Amino acid sequence: MKTENKINNAILKITMKIKEQFPELSKYILEMPVTIPNVENPEMNSKALQDYYDSLNVLLKDYTENHKIVSKQNE
Repeated sequence: MKTENKINNAILKITMKIKEQFPELSKYILEMPVTIPNVENPEMNSKALQDYYDSLNVLLKDYTENHKIVSKQNE
């Protein structure tokens, strides 16, 4: 498993990519269930960070794949 520092860097990188290249997705980042823990004092560990990174990656991947399909249909 990656270290917390490496995962944090990956989260920063993918978040910046979303904000720069796909700003329309930024609103969904705040609404993601992974970012809203259902406990009062959530523990941030490697697993929680990796889950968050994975959810960002899925969001971006799904959007870019669907965006390409819609773009091709409009041509």
